[in-house]
This record gives sequence, structure tokens and C-alpha cells, in this order.
Amino acid sequence: MESFKDIFDQYNWDAVKADIYGKTAQDVERALANNRRSLDDFMALLSPAAQPYLEQMAQLSHQLTRQRFGNTIQMYIPLYLSNECQNICTYCGFSLDNKIRRKTLDEAEILQEVQAIKAMGYEHVLLVTGEAWQTVGVEYFKTALELVRPHFSHISMEVQPLDEADYAALIPLGLQSVLVYQETYHQADYKLHHPKGRKSNFHYRLETPDRLGRAGIYKTGLGVLIGLEDWRTDSFFTALHLQYLEKTYWQTRYSISFPRLRPCAGGLPPKVEMNDRELVQLICAYRLLDPDVELSLSTRESERFRNHVIKLGITSLSAGSRTNPGGYAADPQSLEQFEISDERSPAAIAGMLRAQGYEPVWKDWDRVLAGSR
Repeated sequence: MESFKDIFDQYNWDAVKADIYGKTAQDVERALANNRRSLDDFMALLSPAAQPYLEQMAQLSHQLTRQRFGNTIQMYIPLYLSNECQNICTYCGFSLDNKIRRKTLDEAEILQEVQAIKAMGYEHVLLVTGEAWQTVGVEYFKTALELVRPHFSHISMEVQPLDEADYAALIPLGLQSVLVYQETYHQADYKLHHPKGRKSNFHYRLETPDRLGRAGIYKTGLGVLIGLEDWRTDSFFTALHLQYLEKTYWQTRYSISFPRLRPCAGGLPPKVEMNDRELVQLICAYRLLDPDVELSLSTRESERFRNHVIKLGITSLSAGSRTNPGGYAADPQSLEQFEISDERSPAAIAGMLRAQGYEPVWKDWDRVLAGSR
């Protein structure tokens, strides 16, 4: 069966970038007029030529989101299990070459974190680790899922890419969603930012969503780290990947996240800056391309920005996040993976959502519905 790599190899980064930056106002107007939008339309909506049309894009994005998702916003929170990592990544606080205190939660510490998170009201948790196969490998994930599963309605995971058989073994233990960001689809820059460790294998990471789809995962999360390369071109390749996955693994749900490069220990400044207006443009472009995809915004973004962008296409938010293992209960002073910006409590975020006419939903889906796929 054809994998995404086969499709990806048919595209040239520089040619795609030139196409995006060559779009005109007429291309944008044509894209806005279409009821169903193509990847070529998406290019136009990403382009600098679309910036004068942002208000129209925002209105359409709001309408499509309310039609598909109603007035609900899903709430989730990350639970960092470990900051041990065997990769060198130029942008990450957990990178192997950073001289930091490493920590992996044991069973008692995991349950302490679970207790603290449950006290905030959450039913949806995202398990996060560095990529350290010997310390936090498949057996560790099995133990963590068995500990966490009785306490949450939905469990997501953001860890190193695994083999298909490993995903197939974790799904019956309660794993329902996996987030796997490509970081950048620019192969040369990918290698530059991942010089050592298993993560340096660009194509193994690229084909991770294929392995997830074949394993039967409920939801897959995609995205790039905005700031490593040209965000418009990277976003086109993310959309290309998304459309391939939706066609090939149509029973799986999909989400897109928008992590902008944030300060971290030993980190690098962004190669490409994206301002707030451009992030709004990107969010709206994704919604106009795909009314069904879930769009998620983390606490990397500021309080003011998150307050204003809620109505423009976002369907899920994190709140009260800590990006270090033990950050909620056991060890709040250990090193964080990156700095968060919106430090409001989950209750404060929920209040903000209600004030804007939205209902905060603390879980993703009911486990009892799993058999109805």
C-alpha cells in the first residue's frame, strides 16, 4: 500500500514555496468563493496575498467551526512522565546535550500527578516523555497506561515514534490518541536540528501516522514546530499529509496543533518569526480547507491571544499546564521543556470560555463508544 512518503517524494520544497508566494489577490478571492477548497486554494489562503482578506477568512472560519463543533471547547492537560532523552534537538530543553537534572516518574509519582490533575476537573490527559528508549520504552508506557486508565475518559500520548506492533499493543491498554509532530518537512533543516539519536531518521518519523492508521488508533495529531522553517511551506506539507491520512485511514480522527518555538534551556531563536496575525491566518486557512479537523492551541500562547482566537476555529485548549515531570505535585521545580505563556488555572480558562458563550468539555469521548467505530 502506498505510504505518505511516496506522495511526499513527488513534491519539491522550493517549488511549493514559490507557488505559495506567487499567489495573487484573485487566487485568494477564488478560494474564498469556493464551497469546497483544494490544496491549491489552501496555498492561496496561506499566502501573503491573503493578509488583506483576514477579516473575511475569520468570519467564514467562525461559521464553519460553529456548524461542525457547536459551542464546545475541549479541555486537556499534559502529564510529563520523563525528561530523559537520547536525542539532540537544537530547540528542546530535554535535548541530550543539555546538562540538566533528569527525572522519570515512578508509579507512586505518576499517581500523585494523576490525583493533582483530577482535582482540577480533567477527564482528558496527554502523556508526554522525552525519547529515551531504554528508560521510557514500550514497557514503561504499558505500566503508565495501566495506572492512568482507571482515572480518565481519554488518554493521549506524545512520545517517540513507535512501530506498528507497539501501537497495536498499547491501544487495548487505553491509548486513544497519539500526537506526532514532524517538526519540519524540510529534510535538510530537519537533519540540522536533529543531528543525533533515533529522531534523526526523517522518514521513520514521516511514516509514523501511517503506522498509527494501520494499528487502528482513534485519533492522530499532526503539526510542525513553527519557527524552524518557512511556516507557510511547512503548513502546506502538513495539509498534504492530513488529506492523505483522511483518505487512507478514514476511520481515524485528526487534529492540528500550532506550537510556536518558545524559549527553553539551550534553545535556539526562531529562524522564521510568525506574528499573531499570521497565526490567525493559518488557523483560519486550516478551517476553510477542512471543516472537520480539530484545531488545538496550547499554553505556549499568551492569555490575550488565546482569549481572542477562540472564536476563529479552535476546538481544544490546554490549561494549567506544567511541562516538567512531577510539575503538578511531586517535583514542581524540575526543568520545564519550554516556557509556557498562559499561566491561568483551568477554572479561570473555563470561566473565560463560558463568558464567551462556550461550554468547556473536560473529556474527549466516552470509552463506552469505542465499539461503535
